[in-house]
Amino acid sequence: MSQPDEKKAFGLLAEFETPKALYLACEKVRDAGYKKWDAHSPFPVHGLDKAMGLKPSVLPWIVAVMAVIGGVGGFFLQVWINVSAYPQVISAKPYVSWPAFVPVTFELTVLLSAFGAVFGMFGLNKLPQLYHSLFESDRFARVTDDKFFISIEADDPQFGTQATKELLSQAGAVHIEEVQS
Repeated sequence: MSQPDEKKAFGLLAEFETPKALYLACEKVRDAGYKKWDAHSPFPVHGLDKAMGLKPSVLPWIVAVMAVIGGVGGFFLQVWINVSAYPQVISAKPYVSWPAFVPVTFELTVLLSAFGAVFGMFGLNKLPQLYHSLFESDRFARVTDDKFFISIEADDPQFGTQATKELLSQAGAVHIEEVQS
């Protein structure tokens, strides 16, 4: 049985000097077959998702579904109000006067798609995450300034401390450290 103060290994954290070095290292880690790993950069690096082998995000589909729900829901809410709940004939206009419904339909489409984008992003990114093991690394604090990192989790099926360290060294890492949970 492990002691309560004993920490479990989270994985390895490798530091790189340039975006190009990070990009090339991501290709090597991807080609080595690792699945539970991530790249960290102070700014977006063009093509990094391709180098990591990431699939396209489902977020656009979440936004599209929410937009359709907002548009259709807004339109039919107005139809229900004007035809069933509170019908009024004004200036001999029909109950379903769709040009009058366009502003509300548009606004609900935009509103629900924005909610889908924000809350979908939070859900897909598992936010808010108030703690992460990488925050224990003093060097990792520079990821928001001028350094580039790759973290590989110990839970990855390919992970072996020595083999993974060698791969990251060959990929051009200037510093590699073990991170504890």
